[in-house]
Amino acid sequence: LSEYVFLSSEIRAQLVEQQKCLEQQTEMRVQLLQDLQDFFRKKSEIEMEYSRNLEKLAERFMAKTRSTKDHQQYKKDQNLLSPVNCWYLLLNQVRRESKDHATLSEIYLNNVIMRFMQISEDSTRMFKKSKEISFQLHEDLMKVLNELYTVMKTYHMYHAESISAESKLKEAEKQEEKQIGRSGDPVFHIRLEERHQRRSSVKKIEKMKEKRQAKYSENKLKSIKARNEYLLTLEATNASVFKYYIHDLSDLID
Repeated sequence: LSEYVFLSSEIRAQLVEQQKCLEQQTEMRVQLLQDLQDFFRKKSEIEMEYSRNLEKLAERFMAKTRSTKDHQQYKKDQNLLSPVNCWYLLLNQVRRESKDHATLSEIYLNNVIMRFMQISEDSTRMFKKSKEISFQLHEDLMKVLNELYTVMKTYHMYHAESISAESKLKEAEKQEEKQIGRSGDPVFHIRLEERHQRRSSVKKIEKMKEKRQAKYSENKLKSIKARNEYLLTLEATNASVFKYYIHDLSDLID
């Protein structure tokens, strides 16, 4: 019984520790996701700022070039490989880079960050669900252990009663043997009144023995049945404990 009390308190303590472990794991995951959001939000700002600076850079030199004679020549001979054409190709490339960085900024802001937010919400929701499942699994396990405790207590009670009844039966058998031994004395040495007393005592002892034999048989049968039920319940409890620690708990932590 003391082992049961220890096991129950141990399982409760482990449940608290498991809940803390799950909570810490979730907090770490949520914090990491928050850091990733902050990182990509800042990266989005940098990409957008870089895009604007590239656009300003390209526009600045485009505006400067448009006012020159070379710009008119560029319009006429766009397919020729001239220094002016190369210059315009470079500026156009910068403008495309500007658009690419702007697009990347929007992807970070509208896709990547939003996805991390969803994962964070899912993690929090999964933790709450895991906590509920963990609590229910623990309650189911404690229910099985309580049932084992009840069956074990019943078996110990019947076993103790059986031992007590057996002890009383043996005591009655000794009294009977002693009385029978006394009855074996020569009859002529015993007075008539004493003979009647001995016969009466023998009958009383026989009746007491019969009652104690019946009581012992009854308690022995109860003890055997209780022991069988205890062993079956113990096997079922061991299976439940094994399932809880090997499968259920592992699935929750994963």
